[in-house]
Amino acid sequence: MMNKKSAGLLLYRFHKEVTEVFLVHPGGPFWKNKDEGSWSVPKGEYEGHEDPLLTAKREFKEETGVSLNEENVFVPLSPQKQKGGKIVYVWATEGNLDASKIESNLFKMEWPPHSGKMHEFPEIDRGDWFSVEEAMGKINPAQRGFLLELVEYLKS
Repeated sequence: MMNKKSAGLLLYRFHKEVTEVFLVHPGGPFWKNKDEGSWSVPKGEYEGHEDPLLTAKREFKEETGVSLNEENVFVPLSPQKQKGGKIVYVWATEGNLDASKIESNLFKMEWPPHSGKMHEFPEIDRGDWFSVEEAMGKINPAQRGFLLELVEYLKS
């Protein structure tokens, strides 16, 4: 069986001389009370025949409601393998958005489990800007490599 693949965008900005990154928090009841280590780069799965960068842009739009400019420079970062074996491909790009105004797509799931009741939840319940240092604690530990690589890229 082939590993699943995801693609996403790591949006960054410079705010008051501090590098900040935009992360999203997964929606749904499982993630409701989880914070440290549960945030993520906006991303989504794709099939082998799909272009990963196009997938990353599409997923960013689906999860935030924001389309990035085609003029943006998309810097590929090294793929990271997640705990479950999924390979995540991410591009860093500079930009800005109002985190309070993001609008995510919805997904359906049975809740509570085994109740037979289907409910819709936002795929992403919120997004926010964090300094890289703050983001290290917020982000899924398997995605910390993206932050470290971004810092190195920005130094060059």
